[in-house]
Amino acid sequence: MSERIKTYPEFYQFYLTEHSKTGTRIFHFIGTLLVFLVIWYVISSGKERFLWYIPIFGYGFAWFSHAVIEKNRPATFKYPLWSLISDFRLFFELLIGKQKFRGIAPAPKEAENTEASN
Repeated sequence: MSERIKTYPEFYQFYLTEHSKTGTRIFHFIGTLLVFLVIWYVISSGKERFLWYIPIFGYGFAWFSHAVIEKNRPATFKYPLWSLISDFRLFFELLIGKQKFRGIAPAPKEAENTEASN
């Protein structure tokens, strides 16, 4: 059995390797975008009954991509909070161009600093 990851920077590097394929990143991006659209719709319309779409879109698109494209087990099962944070982080990094839909971008500075201190 593998050791648990102890720091978030270390986890995010692991997360990026588990989301390395273009299709996986696209599906995660679409799912997260739909989550934001549902939240916007519920707030603007007051129709709370549509909130149940959030886990369907958020997890549905992600888990489909892990099963069909990436062929790995989502980190959500072992690291639920860090995975949720990383889903949103990856979404915004893709949105601003810090991460690419194709391939894995270089390690973030915080991971490099952690490695240098060890």
